[in-house]
Amino acid sequence: MRSAVMNHPLLRLGATWLATRALMLWLLAHDSLPLLGGGGVAREVWRLYGHWYGVLSAGTFPAHDPLWQYPPGAAPVLLSPALLPGLTYFRAFVALTLLADAAITYALSRAGTRPGCSLRGAALWTGGLPLLLHVPLARYDVQVTALAVIALLTLPRSTRACGAFAALGALVKVWPVLVLLGVERGGATRSVWRWAALTGTTALTVLLTFFDNPFAFLRQQGGRGVQIESLGGTALGLATHAGWPGTVRYQYGALEYTGPYVPLVAHASLAATAVAFGLLLWWRLRARHRTPATPYDAALTAVLLFTVTSRVISPQYMIWLLGLAAVCLTSRHTAQRPVAALIVAATAVSAVVYPVLYAEVAAATWTGCALMVVRNGLLVWAAALSYTRLWRTTAAGRAPLPAPARSQGRSTGVLGGVPRLVD
Repeated sequence: MRSAVMNHPLLRLGATWLATRALMLWLLAHDSLPLLGGGGVAREVWRLYGHWYGVLSAGTFPAHDPLWQYPPGAAPVLLSPALLPGLTYFRAFVALTLLADAAITYALSRAGTRPGCSLRGAALWTGGLPLLLHVPLARYDVQVTALAVIALLTLPRSTRACGAFAALGALVKVWPVLVLLGVERGGATRSVWRWAALTGTTALTVLLTFFDNPFAFLRQQGGRGVQIESLGGTALGLATHAGWPGTVRYQYGALEYTGPYVPLVAHASLAATAVAFGLLLWWRLRARHRTPATPYDAALTAVLLFTVTSRVISPQYMIWLLGLAAVCLTSRHTAQRPVAALIVAATAVSAVVYPVLYAEVAAATWTGCALMVVRNGLLVWAAALSYTRLWRTTAAGRAPLPAPARSQGRSTGVLGGVPRLVD
């Protein structure tokens, strides 16, 4: 009897979530261990977020803080620990992050149990997020990802809810607006964007009412350079071994390269982002075939392209990609399964990059450069494959890839590196 109960896929999924999140909490509590990089991860919350909490509580954005680079919607997230007054700011923030994590898992699990769907997405998220060690618990990207995931999963039933959640996510960290790229043309697109505009305008009006200097982040964001973990940063790191005289400096909340040709690399990244945007628009105009997974696949492709062309690729960006890959895997029609495998592999390498061997990356040693070549190489591969498969299944004049045959049991474990959670 007990064995039969534990063989239920949702119970196994829940047990795995509890075990892995307990491990992540343990790692966060022991953040100062040398093996984990010496304590830099947790500092983001209790020092930086805690400081911003005090400023935001006074009704103003930290306008003169060069580290403040977030849209106005970040304020409610950073103030949310006030909902748990019995806890310290740090503990309340972590508790709410775990709650958002649980909400994502629940939404993916519920979507995966619908006819024609799969629990692979919930399994990917449950087993993939801990690959980042304790980093997700000390950043607010899980909360942002929750808004994007829920926006996509509500799309089949409510374009209004999809637009509203996407707008709220965009107000927090911009990128969730990309999840609307794959919405079917016509009435669905008009409805989604109408509700996104209505929700975004309403929320922004409320924020403008209660806070001063809401757009100060634009100045800081525009001044950012080339972060050491970006594609451009990887190229500059390798260039140091060929005699390039640049150095690494902490500025705008990240380690960035300074020296000759850095502005050129930064402008090249912006140009690559513009090209990526053009490719996505071209796909949107040419797409003729659709499957139930097309909005999910398009969202993952868009965020991947904007990630790899960015001047910054922080480790928490992998949280976004894991969430969107998980949404894709809830559908048996998705063309992104191999892309999801590459994202999982890149996530595992990211944990070695930060926090474990970040000193090697910052010093541009051969070990650090090799790690960045592998991680960013996997992301470039994933982005190229994602766009290719999206194009081939929707815009190349071919029929969409058939959904895999349904097995007698539930969907099987997802990918290499992620536990087999469901049968």
